[in-house]
Formats: sequence, C-alpha cells, structure tokens
Amino acid sequence: MMRLRLTFVVLLSLLLFKFTIHAQSSIFDVTKYGAKANQNTDFSQALLSAWKEACAFTSSSKVVIPPGTYLLNPILLEGPCKAPVEIHVQGTIKAPIDLGIFKEPSWVTFSNIDHLTLSGGGVFDGQGTNVWGKNCNKNSFCSSLPINLRFNFITNAMVQDITSKDSKQFQVNVLGCNNFTFQRFKVIAPENSLNTDGIHIGRSTGINITNSSIATGDDCISLGDGSRNVHVTNVTCGPGHGISIGSLGKYENEEPVEGVFVKNCTLTNTQNGVRIKTWPASKQGSVTDLHFEDIFMQNVGNPILIDQEYCPWNQCNLQLPSRVKISKVSFKNIWGTTSTQVAVKLVCSKSLQCDNVELSDIDLKYNGSEGPAISQCSNVRPSLLGKQKPKACGSSVTSINA
Repeated sequence: MMRLRLTFVVLLSLLLFKFTIHAQSSIFDVTKYGAKANQNTDFSQALLSAWKEACAFTSSSKVVIPPGTYLLNPILLEGPCKAPVEIHVQGTIKAPIDLGIFKEPSWVTFSNIDHLTLSGGGVFDGQGTNVWGKNCNKNSFCSSLPINLRFNFITNAMVQDITSKDSKQFQVNVLGCNNFTFQRFKVIAPENSLNTDGIHIGRSTGINITNSSIATGDDCISLGDGSRNVHVTNVTCGPGHGISIGSLGKYENEEPVEGVFVKNCTLTNTQNGVRIKTWPASKQGSVTDLHFEDIFMQNVGNPILIDQEYCPWNQCNLQLPSRVKISKVSFKNIWGTTSTQVAVKLVCSKSLQCDNVELSDIDLKYNGSEGPAISQCSNVRPSLLGKQKPKACGSSVTSINA
C-alpha cells in the first residue's frame, strides 16, 4: 500500500510539473528576448521573436510587454497563428520621431490573424507632435504619415484597456476585418492634430466600439466603404470632428455601407456631430440602414448632418451631383446644445433624393447671437415624429412640435 501511494505521489508530481512547464511556456515575456525599457533601445526584434514563438504555439498564448517605456520601430505582426494569441501591453510603447525610419505609412501592423486580443492597460504613443500642422490639402504629406495601429484582415478580435496617443496620422485603421470589438479603448490627441481619425473602418463586418473615449483632431470614428454591421455604443467623443460615415464616392467600385448603429454616445466641443458625407461629382455608391439614437451634444457644430456636397478646400466640382444613394436613416432622441445656428442640415443629392429619413425627438438649442437654432433641408422629405426643435425642414413638412 505504501509503495502504491508513493507511486501515485510521484506520478501526480510529474503531471503537475508538466502542467506548470506547459502553462509557463505559453507566456512569452519580451524582456526574456532582450527588450529593454529604457526609451532608447528599439525592441522590435525582441517583440518579433516573442511573437513568432507565441504564434506557433498550439494552444492559447500570451506575449507580455511589462511596465516601463519602450522604443519600437515599425513592425508587422503577422499570422496565421496556430491558436489564439494575446498581446498584453502593460507599459508605454513609443514610436520613433524620425520619419525616415518609416518606409510605409504604418507603425504597428497586425495582419491575417484569427483570435487576437490586445490588452493590458498599456499605451501606444505615436509621438506625432512634430508633424502636425502641415499643409495637408496641398500635398500627400499627411497620407504618407504612419498610422499608430493597423489591423488588416483580422477575425475574432478584441482590443480592450489600450490607449492610442498622439498618432502622426490615423490612430487606428481597421481593414478587411470581421467580428472585432474595441472595449474600454482610449484615444488621446489634441484638437490641432490634423488627420488623426480615432478609429477608421473600411470593408469590415461586425465591428463593435463600446465604453470608449476618443479625443482627437479629426473624426472620432470614421466609416469608409464596405463598412457593415457596425455598432457604436457608450462612446464619448471630443475634441474632434464627430462620428462620420464617409466621405464616400471618390473612387470606383466602392462597396456599400450598411447597418450602422450609433447609440448612447456623448459628443462635446466637436466640429460636427453625427454626419454622412459624400463627394459631389462622385462615383456610384450606396448608404443604407443607418441609425443614430440617444445622443447628447454639448456645444457641437452641425449636430445632425447629411452632406452630399462635401467639398473640403474647394477641390471638387459642385456643379455635378453625388451619385451615392442614401436611404433608411434615422436620427432619434438627440439633444443638447449646438455651436452653429444650423442644428439640422440634410443636404441630399440633386440626382438621388435621400429616401426614408426619419427625425424623431430632436431638441437642440443654439446659444449664439444669430437667433434660435434652425434646420436646412434639400432633396429630402423626412418623416417627423415627436419633438422637433428646431422645426425640421421648414413649414412645407408637417411636424409634431412639443
């Protein structure tokens, strides 16, 4: 009996030892690969080495970047991986200031990965202060600047408790992704940081942005063509240019935008509120099934805006109408204050009237000196329900006013 017990204890010890070794081997700490948190030593090779082993691991694994401040040159973390991978960032990662180091407009790129998690409370600092303020409308300087975080062709992903700070261009770009959630995500950048959209989405399906805070110098969230089934909930935006669909219609073969739901959000001191923008003289396209609901505006310019004559820097032909069709759009329970007198502006295409647009329970107050808030509409006859302050689209449309 004693021998049996001893054999059992030995076997149990061996199993526990094997389990412990396996559990430990699923965690890949970049400092074990040579990373140093001294702000001056690039740790891209250490991160690549840790990533390579984690990606090849046959069960769930985690790459850990411990507390501290690290310098990271441009990097591509690429799949496919054999099992789910988490990158757990506890420290602050800084981008190079020297633009000569960037061969592409990207800093940290994740590509072709299924089941990716980015977490840990860490910060990606793009150190973009020195490049803001350039003349972006006259040359391609801004579009060639690196984006903090690129996610290309990622499925089943979660980004949570991560901050993107002071990107040189977009903070985040999401392309060709499916089933992707941003949760407790934070963007920090000043109002003068040109072309630094918080999260830009294109040709992606099933994107969720929730319980997040975005302060930046351009759109807090922008949706390009092919954005489908996008849910934005409990997001605070400001400063910035608001939450935007578009601009659309500039290029051939743009994919439809369908199924966008923006709910329970707060916008503060933004240039725009919720808007849809398409180019005049545009290519063909379509936007449908968009819904903006329960949104508080505080000192926001153009709180509700459809602009099918979007023409920044007057670099387009306003004589030719947009050929992007907009339909099935609702704005419900939107209230607060506007910094511009035109609180509701629905400017649709002369050749393609907007269809099935609804305004319901709108209560926006203008605090300026020009007079009360007003609305402007063209090429659209929205259905009006509940409170309409300001009165929507003039007296030609019957509305219910509180």
